[in-house]
Amino acid sequence: MDKNSLIGIILILGVLIGWSVWMTPSKEEMAQQRHIQDSINRVNRERFVRDSISMAEAMAAMNAPKADKTSDGSYAERYSQYGSFAQAAQGENKTWVLENEVLKMDLSSRGAYVKTVELKDYKTFDSLPLIGFDSETSKFNLEFIADGKGVNTYDLYFEPYINGYLYEGTENIKLGNRDSLVFSLRAYTSDSEGNKSMDKYLEFRYTMHKDQYMVDFDIVTNNLKGIIPANTRFMSIDWAVDVLKQEKASDRLNFETIYYMYANKDVEALSKSEVANEEKELLSGVKWISFKQKFFSYALVSKDNFNDAFVELHTKARPSNSRYQKSMSAVIDVPFDGLNEDNKIEMSYYFGPNNFKVLKQYGIGLEEQIPLGGKLISWINKYIVINVFDWLGHYGWSYGVVILILTLIIKICLMPIAFKSYMSTAKMRVLKPEIDAINEKYPKQEDAMKKQQAVMDLYKKAGASPMSGCLPMLLQFPILIAIFRFFPSSIELRQQPFLWADDLSTYDSILDLPFNIPFYGDHVSLFTLLMTAATLLYTYINNKQMEQTQGNQAMPGMKVMLYIMPIMFLGIFNSYSAGLSYYYLLVNLFTFLQMYIFKICINEDRLRKQIEQAKKKPVKKSNFQKRLEEMQKQQQQQMRR
Repeated sequence: MDKNSLIGIILILGVLIGWSVWMTPSKEEMAQQRHIQDSINRVNRERFVRDSISMAEAMAAMNAPKADKTSDGSYAERYSQYGSFAQAAQGENKTWVLENEVLKMDLSSRGAYVKTVELKDYKTFDSLPLIGFDSETSKFNLEFIADGKGVNTYDLYFEPYINGYLYEGTENIKLGNRDSLVFSLRAYTSDSEGNKSMDKYLEFRYTMHKDQYMVDFDIVTNNLKGIIPANTRFMSIDWAVDVLKQEKASDRLNFETIYYMYANKDVEALSKSEVANEEKELLSGVKWISFKQKFFSYALVSKDNFNDAFVELHTKARPSNSRYQKSMSAVIDVPFDGLNEDNKIEMSYYFGPNNFKVLKQYGIGLEEQIPLGGKLISWINKYIVINVFDWLGHYGWSYGVVILILTLIIKICLMPIAFKSYMSTAKMRVLKPEIDAINEKYPKQEDAMKKQQAVMDLYKKAGASPMSGCLPMLLQFPILIAIFRFFPSSIELRQQPFLWADDLSTYDSILDLPFNIPFYGDHVSLFTLLMTAATLLYTYINNKQMEQTQGNQAMPGMKVMLYIMPIMFLGIFNSYSAGLSYYYLLVNLFTFLQMYIFKICINEDRLRKQIEQAKKKPVKKSNFQKRLEEMQKQQQQQMRR
């Protein structure tokens, strides 16, 4: 093969590869196509369900036996409406309480669903039992076709079983010393005469474990082939709750919303802002859906994956409960095989705190609901801050002391960076007289290049750089942002008192105002005031050092901005976590101490002598300086022309 043929083949292959890459749809385009196809499939399924129900109802009407005059007319009516589940459509509405060491769960005989949960280790901000959601408005309904009729489990009455045996005990069922307890609720089928079929039933099975917030939840069909059509490929779950207020104040960065995770591990939130109403249709392959509050979550997890889902978040105009916060709902299609005699849809509930390590132990990404910052920031919290914070917390100290020690550890770790920054500033102060002399030597605008080169030569000889003080500050910035996201999301600070603050997870108030000040609020946070005062003092000291370093070159507008920022933080932090304001107050106080130590350690007279000795040594020109000199020569040649 000659050279030209080889080049031709390579070019053809390059064109083919480039064309295939160019024509391959992007990730966003594929997601959009999948979304469109899922919507089409959903419409087709709904149309198929409607047609199946209409056809089955017509066939049932033709073949249905005529009711006997002596038979129970009400049962005949129920049978015409519910088919084989007619007998289960009537019963007594009872509530069973399933309880372990951390969780108390109310289950309703009507619908066999979780009416509400109580987290036993927690209280509301005003010391009431922490009830997850409103039992009067909560809803869980499984919708499917049976005997050609649409059946809603919310209309059925279920019978209780424990570990497979009919339960006839008290309504309060405690786990006690058992490692687990299986509590089942069954809805039996019956024939047209009202005879119950004990081997044909729908079962909601709850398995509670010792000391666990995760409760296994299975939907089981036993011998329902023929009652549920063979072409059934999914059932629909309608889950809705009204979450109740648990905290004194909301958080702009940690608000109530709906989270969900796809099978590919992507965790997303319904809303990225504190909106009143929002809805979204989710693509296929959803692993879990969670109704999240600031410090607590209520999640439904699939062992495999859900088919499709539609989630909605809204606020009622006239809620029935005075503690009402928001309404959350999810309509979920779960896979089902109508060809099987028995089916088991395996799921789990999580009713518990948004504690990072508690959620992480389940290994399904629930911990990603906690807003610890973006991908570039969250790893600092996940792998460093949380572990250090938990380690300090295990000693039983007050969390105010824990924050104090955490701040000290962070400042000590960052001290080498801070020392380098301070050393750079000290060198700039020492060099200021010589820089002023250079400015006087080249006052004209056309000598700007010469002046810049002279200043760079001076910096090079002295071993100083104006940028060396900025780099350490940039390295500290991710940690500042990580801490800013960590404290408001830390459930460990919830209802932990310190000094005058009753709860470090929310704002501390030393004075409640009878009116609301825009951008500030209706209360006065002392930790925020102290933090602002310390920040203003630090800004004043920093500006003085800037004047000593830069003189008249320091920008007046920048100085004003540096004073405005702490005033803005006063309004922002006034309603934030008291622990966060307390941390930044400590940071400023430790910074003052650090600056005092550096000032003692760094003798500027000795530093000046070191710089003078360094200036006598030959300095190798950098590539930047060479290019700068070349640009200067070219500029001078152009001016001579």
